[in-house]
Amino acid sequence: MVEHTIFDNTKTAFALKSDSELERAYFLFKMISKEPLVKIGTAVTNFALKAHLPVQGLIRATVFDHFCGGVSEDDCLPVVDKMYAKKVCSVLDYSVEGKEEEAQFDAALKKTIELLEFADQKDAMPFGVFKPTGFGRFLIWQKKTEGTALTAAEEEEWKRIVQRFDKACKKAYECDVALLIDAEESWMQDAADELVSQMMRKYNKEKAIVYNTLQTYRHDRLEYVKKLHEEARAYKFKIGVKVVRGAYMEKENERALDKGYPTPICSDKNHTDKNFNTTMMYCLENIEDISVFVGTHNEASSYLAMDLMRELGIVRDDPRVWFGQLYGMSDHISFNQAEEGFNVAKYVPFGPVRDVMPYLIRRAEENTSVAGQTSRELNLIAQERKRRKL
Repeated sequence: MVEHTIFDNTKTAFALKSDSELERAYFLFKMISKEPLVKIGTAVTNFALKAHLPVQGLIRATVFDHFCGGVSEDDCLPVVDKMYAKKVCSVLDYSVEGKEEEAQFDAALKKTIELLEFADQKDAMPFGVFKPTGFGRFLIWQKKTEGTALTAAEEEEWKRIVQRFDKACKKAYECDVALLIDAEESWMQDAADELVSQMMRKYNKEKAIVYNTLQTYRHDRLEYVKKLHEEARAYKFKIGVKVVRGAYMEKENERALDKGYPTPICSDKNHTDKNFNTTMMYCLENIEDISVFVGTHNEASSYLAMDLMRELGIVRDDPRVWFGQLYGMSDHISFNQAEEGFNVAKYVPFGPVRDVMPYLIRRAEENTSVAGQTSRELNLIAQERKRRKL
């Protein structure tokens, strides 16, 4: 059995951090823990970047280098290799958001394919990843989800989105690298779910290559995965899912209120935690059909999953079960889990400093809203500083 104290081991958690990197982490989490500072900081950063002030060096030396692997995939290699030496794999995530033009969608596909080829050469990189809106306009996804008729030009756009998906999934299949497809807002997600399940039907015949993402702050996700499971049995394919809590909660609730429909989001954090755990348990209990990537920074959920694996007789390094956290966060979970022999991968965002800022700002704001987590990170870093001084 896994001791429920392994996450307290700061020596293992921060083994890769030099004293100066540890100090930087302490400073950053201290800043993030204060909501007014995050609001001011993000406003100033946005202004500085828009005004083309020379702040990229400062951003790179602080928040960027803590939460991102580099500006290009080659730039990420030292981070990837260093983590792999501690048995933690990497998922390189090209975190450039909010593009709306065909040329940019083609570029995103090209980048996804390059990253799959890159991952194919490295044991340290078992996954590729992309976002549906990286391959096509949000509006098209939304109209497909709502069942609104597309114009002739939009139909052509949709065809190109489907082709991009197919090219990425085919490449993943050929490289034998699993491909995580991110989830986004609920009002575009049905169309993405439908397309991802088509890809699973096509490429997940022997094992899970294509993975969909379940944001379990949505109360309907367990039902969705059960339905998908029925479909998988009927059409004889394997399911891949990444289970996360979710990233668009405020946006979801605001839109539901604004448009007068019931929110798809769980009523409170307890409900979300329960939903996450139940969905994750369903996947583990059906491991013959479902491969699962447990994406969580929650210690209780991590312990629960590890205990359940033992009860179900799933070996720690079963290739159908992975744990994942974001780079720069929850090292006490990632490195201690890896040390215990579980499969662990860090999501490593990368890209030009200016283009990755929207992602970083979202991270800072999310961290502020999960106050308990930030104070836990701070306490552990403080503990490790003390341990090193002694």
